[in-house]
Amino acid sequence: MIIEERPWDDPAGVRLRAAQVAELDERYGGEDHEPGEAPSAGDVDVFLVALDDREPVGCGALRRLDEHSAEIKRMYVTPHARGTGVATALLRALEERAAARGWPLLRLETGTEQPDARRFYEREGYRQIPLFGAYEGSELSVCYERTLS
Repeated sequence: MIIEERPWDDPAGVRLRAAQVAELDERYGGEDHEPGEAPSAGDVDVFLVALDDREPVGCGALRRLDEHSAEIKRMYVTPHARGTGVATALLRALEERAAARGWPLLRLETGTEQPDARRFYEREGYRQIPLFGAYEGSELSVCYERTLS
């Protein structure tokens, strides 16, 4: 597996994010499941694509929150690649890039209908926190954070 930093508008990344949105639309029964501002090329600092045998199988991004923290956005692994270590490798690569930029605190939002994602982040050392920023008041959001060592 290879993890590459790519531009936000990279075609493989666009396809992966579209697949993620379709899956979330299905889980939540519609399109209204993302509070806050959607990430864009203008505010994403890091975008990674995981490739297995040259096939894009996952992605993840970092969006800076402030001087010392960033938010993990658009973590996604294709269904056939789940359970193979892609998500863990992507998360570690994002954490390494955050640390290199001086962002020791990572936060993220996932949803109430994503128990698999919640288990994954908890297993990887993220702890549940009160809803932050645009997620405050959302009935669909669950937020986590981890301080990198």
